[in-house]
Amino acid sequence: MSRIDDLVSKMTLDEKIGQLVMRALGAGTIVTGPDAAAEPSVDDVRQGRVGSILNLVGRDRILALQKIAVEESRLGIPLLVGLDVIHGYLTDAPVPLAEAAAFRPDLWEATARMAAEEAAEDGVALTFAPMLDLARDPRWGRMVEGPGEDPYVGRLMAAAKVAGFQGADLTRPEAIAATAKHFVGYGAVNAGREYASVDLSERTLHEFYLPAFKAAVEAGTLAIMPAFHDIAGRPMTGDKPLLTDLVRDTWGFEGIYVSDYDAIGELVAHGVAADMAEAAAIGLTAGMDIDMMSPAYRDGLRPAIERGLVSVDLLDAAVRRVLAAKQRLGLFEAPYARGTIVVARPREERRALVRAAGAAACVLLKNESEVLPIGPTGGPIALIGPFGTTTREMIGAWYGLGDREEAVTIKAGIEAAFPGRTLLVAEGVSGLGGATDGIAAAVAVANEAEVVLMAVGEAAELSGEAASRTQPGFTGKQAELVRAVMATGKPVVLLLVCGRPLIETEIIEAAAAVLVIWHPGSEGGAAVAEVVTGRRPPSGKLPVSWPRHLGQVPVFYNERPTGRPYADGEFFVTKYIDAPNDPLYPFGHGLSYTTFELGVPEVDRAVFKPDQPVTVTARLANTGDLTADTTVFLFLRDCVASTARPILELKRFATLTLEPGEETVVHFTLATADFECLGPDLTPCAEPGDFELSVGFSADRKALQTTKVTLVS
Repeated sequence: MSRIDDLVSKMTLDEKIGQLVMRALGAGTIVTGPDAAAEPSVDDVRQGRVGSILNLVGRDRILALQKIAVEESRLGIPLLVGLDVIHGYLTDAPVPLAEAAAFRPDLWEATARMAAEEAAEDGVALTFAPMLDLARDPRWGRMVEGPGEDPYVGRLMAAAKVAGFQGADLTRPEAIAATAKHFVGYGAVNAGREYASVDLSERTLHEFYLPAFKAAVEAGTLAIMPAFHDIAGRPMTGDKPLLTDLVRDTWGFEGIYVSDYDAIGELVAHGVAADMAEAAAIGLTAGMDIDMMSPAYRDGLRPAIERGLVSVDLLDAAVRRVLAAKQRLGLFEAPYARGTIVVARPREERRALVRAAGAAACVLLKNESEVLPIGPTGGPIALIGPFGTTTREMIGAWYGLGDREEAVTIKAGIEAAFPGRTLLVAEGVSGLGGATDGIAAAVAVANEAEVVLMAVGEAAELSGEAASRTQPGFTGKQAELVRAVMATGKPVVLLLVCGRPLIETEIIEAAAAVLVIWHPGSEGGAAVAEVVTGRRPPSGKLPVSWPRHLGQVPVFYNERPTGRPYADGEFFVTKYIDAPNDPLYPFGHGLSYTTFELGVPEVDRAVFKPDQPVTVTARLANTGDLTADTTVFLFLRDCVASTARPILELKRFATLTLEPGEETVVHFTLATADFECLGPDLTPCAEPGDFELSVGFSADRKALQTTKVTLVS
């Protein structure tokens, strides 16, 4: 008999239920949801009434609790200890949306590996990441936590983050389990409002929102977290067709489902369960394994079984999955390995990694008169704005245990980068609201400067969970501040601190240069300084379209064609009568301090059969005078299909480094699966016909270079 079968055969009903219960415990917890005070006692661990713990921090606390579970409980089953390790644990990389802007899967994996090492060294075995929610609406605050608007980018980020967190062997003490979240479609919440309902077509769900989660399953993610919301009346934590029929039975997922905070209990609020017993029965029947912080399983499973709402066999199956997950993590063999073995790399190596990531994430939206980079000598530089001297805005939301005091501010980074120039600093206004008393002083500082850096945008606390905004733009009196400083006539460089696109079109268009720095991490100020000086020329590209107006939202590049496409001068076509259709900046936009040229793509075969790969090549040249990185995108369009296909679909991208005058050839190889679409029955199929293949530096269709291939049966 296996260990798992043996344990299940010995367990009481309460002990089985306990393995499915995840609670926060005792002092030293991080609050990530309501009802945090409703904590179990240590005796609940000793009696087997709790099988998993979240939000407990500190290796001594974690180790002490694990010892109680292993050495003092009747069956000695170790605890599963989880925490939100989103973009760092002690050392914070840029927020995930910023990392997506780097278009570097190797970087995504490296920062996850670093975070896993730090967390595992403290005893954490499970992270509630990566977040894979495709997001098209900047009103939704959790856009900051995911990969942006493109499903292909989401797939690559899923694979990279799972590999980084879990490594090649989950039993290793430096590995922690990944949790792909929030399954599924959470980024499409109604009106961009957190926790709201979602209504998606099955086609949109399968084509855009599910692929990243399938990639996470293929990468071996140990856990998946269903979201709070419902889709067309089906709450995710009770959706058996998706959780069990699709993900388990069709995709082959063998891990565990962990609910979001209180989500199973919230089935009552959704109106699909009358009480906790019904909520527990719905969740367990759907395939939910671990109930995080709700009373549903703890208080409702026993009565659900007694009332015949759910069978003990389903309970046993869930318990086996949880025990198997603990076994995959090596917790039975070495329950104290995480938290007792030093696995993290040296501090300076970690800081160098997040500094490089912060620089790679910066996106240069515009650079008139080449005001950037700023030279090492010259007149005074003014740093104005509420976020020039703050550390909190550098590390952003979901910063784990990141030390705010150790985060490098923009001021510190600029001071270190320009020892030969005077730096004048003025906050001007608060980042959240309040008076305008400091604007006059900021204007006086600007008048003394040769160039002005304005650190403005969105406070970290206004980005993330429960941070939906009807007006995602500058907060407080920042717009007044920027306009007053611009009125001096000095060249103004906006350093946009944000976790989503900020819709400030008038100000962005008036600025001399705009550098999106996001929330760039523990080394944020140093990373920004490297970009401003040109030591690391900007290479980031927008992972989301940047709206021109709020009324355009949601705006995204891979929309489907219409029967009445836009045509200049035509009236009865798809358009706004008061604004352009296009976003201010398209997906993939991002300038450099040098210039690149991209040639017309060529293919190795213009006609191909289903078993033949197609190789696409294009000449890329650095025509400027600086060594720099750039990203080349390959888009596909299925010209005629059984269902209307998106105007563009991203299929590949490559980020390359070229020296001045250097030329290279970019290679992309496409398999038959890359030409597949979902047919009328949502089954993947490669339909014969013509396909356009386009290369470019963004999804701006006017700037793409295109060729055509034909698939024959």
